[in-house]
Amino acid sequence: QVQLVESGGGLVQPGGSLRLSCVASGNIFRIYVMGWYRQAPGQQRELVGLISSGGATNVTDSMKGRFTISRDNAKKTMYLQMNSLNSDDTAVYYCNARIQTMANLLSDYWGQGTQVTVSS
Repeated sequence: QVQLVESGGGLVQPGGSLRLSCVASGNIFRIYVMGWYRQAPGQQRELVGLISSGGATNVTDSMKGRFTISRDNAKKTMYLQMNSLNSDDTAVYYCNARIQTMANLLSDYWGQGTQVTVSS
């Protein structure tokens, strides 16, 4: 059983910062690409950015310069540093990972999401 658990969400004022974490656990052999997505109320889930197992990142253009993705492979953890937050960033943030299990099964997994609310 593989699990992804996000944390770090909450209420933040406009212009503030938050750091989200996503920890993978379970019967994991290897974690390949990981990604952050978000879904605002009434909208479709959108990609925030991806990070390869080697650390190469690709952040959605509208969030470049404010959002940074990183990972610690030893800790099976991915991070999303979000700066200069505004109300448009209010959403549930989800992590996703392509994981190969010890049973040699390759699948995409999702976390349960963490709420980020930007409001004064």
